[in-house]
Amino acid sequence: MTYFEWEKRPPREFRGKPQWTLDELYISPFTARRRYDEEGVMHYDEVERRLHPTGVDVMDHYLRRLTEGKDEVKSFCKIYGLRTEDLDALIFILTGMSGPDFRMAYQLRLADDLLRYTDLPLAEVARRSGLGSHTNFCVVIRRERKQTPTERRTALRQRGDAGRYRV
Repeated sequence: MTYFEWEKRPPREFRGKPQWTLDELYISPFTARRRYDEEGVMHYDEVERRLHPTGVDVMDHYLRRLTEGKDEVKSFCKIYGLRTEDLDALIFILTGMSGPDFRMAYQLRLADDLLRYTDLPLAEVARRSGLGSHTNFCVVIRRERKQTPTERRTALRQRGDAGRYRV
């Protein structure tokens, strides 16, 4: 099958009920949350993170890597002796989303959290979300969210959000 024949194939449709949604699989990048004690003194408490949301070792390891901003599918698959098609099939079975669509949705969610709750420079948000260089990050956010990253940060952020969490 040529590339152009592959491109023209209709998208796969999951006919079952996905076992998990993106929200259920999402692992927060934050390790601590700000709180104030009775005297108004600020402290940071450790955040309990669900690092094994599916109980499927391969999938949970992959989710942790995405949360670390590492999205190199081929190198990940090499660790487990998988083909990229195998990982994409697992993602499709568990979520009903194609592998690339799931990765993009996960990275955008991660970028949104980092933009909203941190004052990290945009280049660092790009790196930590796995969306690549500052330039690529700006292109992806503009294409997917119809805003610049700075506009997105402003739209997401509510009073008191900056610094609420630590990465």
